[in-house]
Amino acid sequence: MDKILIRGGRQLSGTVAISGAKNAALPLMAASLLTQDPLVLTNVPRLADMNTMADLLIGHGVKVGLENEATGFGRQVTLQAPGTCSPLAPYDVVRKMRASILVLGPLLARGGEAVVSLPGGCAIGTRPIDLHLKAMEALGAQITLESGYVHAKAPIGS
Repeated sequence: MDKILIRGGRQLSGTVAISGAKNAALPLMAASLLTQDPLVLTNVPRLADMNTMADLLIGHGVKVGLENEATGFGRQVTLQAPGTCSPLAPYDVVRKMRASILVLGPLLARGGEAVVSLPGGCAIGTRPIDLHLKAMEALGAQITLESGYVHAKAPIGS
């Protein structure tokens, strides 16, 4: 579509329901790994990436409740992490979404260790994760890359 042409000479008015932003919801979902308390997010967009992040978190033991009924385009998501979480984010899930790297920090903070597969390709080009790794190192983590996985270790609570 090149343009929208409106004719009629009448003022437009009304409301439009807008869902939350994917790039805000994904880090918040990953942050659920930082606490055992329930985390309730509202107005989460109905996108495949939300389901992929939910699958990744379920693999770490997080209980995920996706409310199908919603107002507008968003929905409510309730997440609750168990007392201990698996430190491994395997390739078969991480390859589906580059944002999967967002679990690296919370897993590292929670358990002192994280093993996260390098994310898969991206349709819009190369998007390295070096800034994530540099941030973890600047906070005291030891980072190594082995066999397609990021291995991170840090003292718990640092």
